[in-house]
Amino acid sequence: MTGANVTYADLFRPAAAKNARLYDLLLIVGGSILTALCAQVAFALPLSPVPVTGQTFAVVLVGALLGSKRGALAMLAYAMEGAAGLPVFAQGRFGLPVLLGPTGGYIFGFIIAAFVVGLLAERGWDRRFVPSALAMTIGTAFIFLFGCTWLARFVGAEQVLALGFAPFVPGAVFKIVLAAALLPVGWKLLGAAKK
Repeated sequence: MTGANVTYADLFRPAAAKNARLYDLLLIVGGSILTALCAQVAFALPLSPVPVTGQTFAVVLVGALLGSKRGALAMLAYAMEGAAGLPVFAQGRFGLPVLLGPTGGYIFGFIIAAFVVGLLAERGWDRRFVPSALAMTIGTAFIFLFGCTWLARFVGAEQVLALGFAPFVPGAVFKIVLAAALLPVGWKLLGAAKK
Protein backbone atom coordinates (compact mmCIF):
# COMPACT_ATOMS: atom_id res chain seq x y z
CA MET A 1 0.00 0.00 0.00
CA THR A 2 2.10 2.92 -1.23
CA GLY A 3 -0.01 4.64 -3.89
CA ALA A 4 -2.24 7.69 -3.82
CA ASN A 5 -4.79 8.03 -1.03
CA VAL A 6 -2.29 6.55 1.43
CA THR A 7 -0.96 8.31 4.50
CA TYR A 8 1.78 7.24 6.88
CA ALA A 9 -0.88 5.79 9.17
CA ASP A 10 -2.35 3.71 6.35
CA LEU A 11 0.97 1.98 5.70
CA PHE A 12 0.89 0.24 9.07
CA ARG A 13 -2.88 -0.27 9.48
CA PRO A 14 -3.73 -3.90 10.32
CA ALA A 15 -5.82 -5.82 7.81
CA ALA A 16 -8.16 -7.37 10.40
CA ALA A 17 -11.17 -5.09 11.03
CA LYS A 18 -11.08 -5.44 14.83
CA ASN A 19 -7.37 -4.61 15.00
CA ALA A 20 -7.77 -1.78 12.47
CA ARG A 21 -10.43 -0.08 14.61
CA LEU A 22 -8.23 -0.30 17.69
CA TYR A 23 -5.29 1.01 15.64
CA ASP A 24 -7.37 3.98 14.44
CA LEU A 25 -8.54 4.72 17.98
CA LEU A 26 -4.97 4.66 19.30
CA LEU A 27 -3.84 7.00 16.53
CA ILE A 28 -6.68 9.43 17.23
CA VAL A 29 -5.88 9.48 20.94
CA GLY A 30 -2.17 9.76 20.16
CA GLY A 31 -2.81 12.72 17.86
CA SER A 32 -4.79 14.47 20.58
CA ILE A 33 -2.00 13.82 23.11
CA LEU A 34 0.66 15.19 20.74
CA THR A 35 -1.45 18.32 20.29
CA ALA A 36 -1.87 18.65 24.07
CA LEU A 37 1.87 18.34 24.60
CA CYS A 38 2.64 20.91 21.90
CA ALA A 39 0.05 23.23 23.47
CA GLN A 40 2.23 23.40 26.57
CA VAL A 41 5.03 24.94 24.52
CA ALA A 42 3.45 28.34 24.95
CA PHE A 43 4.17 31.90 25.88
CA ALA A 44 1.93 34.93 26.22
CA LEU A 45 2.15 37.96 23.98
CA PRO A 46 1.71 41.47 25.35
CA LEU A 47 -1.82 42.77 24.72
CA SER A 48 -3.05 39.63 22.92
CA PRO A 49 -5.34 37.09 24.61
CA VAL A 50 -3.90 34.46 22.26
CA PRO A 51 -0.61 32.79 23.27
CA VAL A 52 2.05 31.56 20.86
CA THR A 53 2.02 27.76 21.04
CA GLY A 54 3.25 24.64 19.30
CA GLN A 55 -0.30 23.47 18.66
CA THR A 56 -0.50 24.42 15.00
CA PHE A 57 2.64 22.36 14.29
CA ALA A 58 0.90 19.34 15.83
CA VAL A 59 -2.35 20.01 13.97
CA VAL A 60 -0.83 20.05 10.49
CA LEU A 61 1.51 17.16 11.27
CA VAL A 62 -1.28 15.00 12.73
CA GLY A 63 -3.50 15.78 9.75
CA ALA A 64 -0.79 14.77 7.29
CA LEU A 65 0.24 11.64 9.19
CA LEU A 66 -3.23 10.32 10.01
CA GLY A 67 -5.29 11.52 7.06
CA SER A 68 -8.47 13.55 6.92
CA LYS A 69 -10.86 11.55 9.08
CA ARG A 70 -8.49 10.37 11.78
CA GLY A 71 -6.77 13.77 11.87
CA ALA A 72 -10.04 15.64 12.31
CA LEU A 73 -11.19 13.14 14.93
CA ALA A 74 -7.91 13.60 16.82
CA MET A 75 -8.54 17.36 16.97
CA LEU A 76 -12.16 16.81 17.97
CA ALA A 77 -10.94 14.48 20.74
CA TYR A 78 -8.45 17.17 21.82
CA ALA A 79 -11.24 19.77 22.08
CA MET A 80 -13.49 17.33 23.96
CA GLU A 81 -10.70 16.38 26.37
CA GLY A 82 -10.19 20.02 27.23
CA ALA A 83 -13.92 20.67 27.54
CA ALA A 84 -14.18 17.69 29.90
CA GLY A 85 -11.61 19.20 32.26
CA LEU A 86 -8.29 17.73 31.18
CA PRO A 87 -5.55 20.42 31.18
CA VAL A 88 -4.72 20.00 27.49
CA PHE A 89 -5.15 23.55 26.23
CA ALA A 90 -2.33 26.07 26.09
CA GLN A 91 -0.68 26.79 29.43
CA GLY A 92 -2.53 23.88 31.09
CA ARG A 93 -5.93 25.49 30.73
CA PHE A 94 -9.15 23.52 30.35
CA GLY A 95 -12.94 23.73 30.33
CA LEU A 96 -15.72 25.26 28.29
CA PRO A 97 -14.64 28.82 29.14
CA VAL A 98 -11.54 28.25 26.98
CA LEU A 99 -13.61 26.97 24.05
CA LEU A 100 -16.07 29.84 24.42
CA GLY A 101 -13.36 32.42 25.13
CA PRO A 102 -11.07 34.37 22.80
CA THR A 103 -9.01 31.37 21.68
CA GLY A 104 -11.93 28.99 21.06
CA GLY A 105 -12.13 29.73 17.34
CA TYR A 106 -8.56 28.58 16.83
CA ILE A 107 -9.31 25.27 18.56
CA PHE A 108 -12.35 24.65 16.36
CA GLY A 109 -10.23 25.64 13.36
CA PHE A 110 -7.84 22.81 14.27
CA ILE A 111 -10.52 20.27 13.33
CA ILE A 112 -11.01 21.73 9.85
CA ALA A 113 -7.28 22.28 9.33
CA ALA A 114 -6.41 18.67 10.21
CA PHE A 115 -9.14 17.42 7.87
CA VAL A 116 -7.95 19.59 4.97
CA VAL A 117 -4.25 18.81 5.43
CA GLY A 118 -5.11 15.12 5.78
CA LEU A 119 -7.22 15.19 2.63
CA LEU A 120 -4.36 16.75 0.68
CA ALA A 121 -1.89 14.25 2.16
CA GLU A 122 -4.18 11.44 1.00
CA ARG A 123 -3.72 12.85 -2.49
CA GLY A 124 0.07 12.72 -2.20
CA TRP A 125 0.75 16.36 -1.29
CA ASP A 126 3.00 15.25 1.59
CA ARG A 127 5.53 13.50 -0.67
CA ARG A 128 7.46 16.64 -1.71
CA PHE A 129 8.34 19.80 0.18
CA VAL A 130 6.50 22.45 -1.88
CA PRO A 131 3.11 20.70 -2.07
CA SER A 132 3.46 19.68 1.58
CA ALA A 133 4.16 23.28 2.61
CA LEU A 134 1.22 24.46 0.49
CA ALA A 135 -1.13 21.92 2.12
CA MET A 136 -0.03 23.06 5.56
CA THR A 137 -0.37 26.71 4.60
CA ILE A 138 -3.95 26.06 3.50
CA GLY A 139 -4.63 24.23 6.78
CA THR A 140 -3.07 27.04 8.81
CA ALA A 141 -5.20 29.56 6.89
CA PHE A 142 -8.31 27.74 8.16
CA ILE A 143 -7.00 27.98 11.72
CA PHE A 144 -6.51 31.73 11.33
CA LEU A 145 -9.88 32.15 9.60
CA PHE A 146 -11.80 30.46 12.40
CA GLY A 147 -9.60 31.91 15.12
CA CYS A 148 -9.70 35.52 13.97
CA THR A 149 -13.40 35.43 13.16
CA TRP A 150 -14.16 34.27 16.71
CA LEU A 151 -11.54 36.51 18.33
CA ALA A 152 -13.08 39.58 16.68
CA ARG A 153 -16.06 39.19 19.02
CA PHE A 154 -13.71 39.88 21.93
CA VAL A 155 -11.22 42.43 20.58
CA GLY A 156 -13.17 44.05 17.75
CA ALA A 157 -12.73 43.73 14.01
CA GLU A 158 -10.31 46.67 13.92
CA GLN A 159 -7.89 44.93 16.34
CA VAL A 160 -8.21 41.30 15.29
CA LEU A 161 -5.42 41.22 12.71
CA ALA A 162 -2.98 42.97 15.03
CA LEU A 163 -3.81 40.74 18.01
CA GLY A 164 -4.77 37.42 16.43
CA PHE A 165 -2.92 37.14 13.12
CA ALA A 166 0.15 39.31 12.48
CA PRO A 167 2.18 38.30 15.57
CA PHE A 168 1.70 34.62 14.73
CA VAL A 169 2.74 34.63 11.07
CA PRO A 170 6.51 34.19 11.61
CA GLY A 171 5.93 31.24 13.95
CA ALA A 172 3.38 29.73 11.57
CA VAL A 173 5.89 29.93 8.71
CA PHE A 174 8.55 28.23 10.84
CA LYS A 175 6.18 25.42 11.89
CA ILE A 176 4.97 24.89 8.30
CA VAL A 177 8.53 24.68 6.98
CA LEU A 178 9.56 22.26 9.71
CA ALA A 179 6.58 19.94 9.27
CA ALA A 180 6.73 20.15 5.46
CA ALA A 181 10.43 19.23 5.52
CA LEU A 182 9.90 16.20 7.77
CA LEU A 183 7.20 14.47 5.72
CA PRO A 184 9.03 13.98 2.40
CA VAL A 185 12.13 12.78 4.28
CA GLY A 186 9.98 10.18 6.02
CA TRP A 187 8.58 8.93 2.71
CA LYS A 188 12.10 8.64 1.28
CA LEU A 189 13.26 6.69 4.32
CA LEU A 190 10.25 4.37 4.09
CA GLY A 191 10.93 3.84 0.38
CA ALA A 192 14.60 3.07 1.06
CA ALA A 193 13.69 0.66 3.86
CA LYS A 194 11.52 -1.36 1.48
CA LYS A 195 14.35 -1.86 -1.02
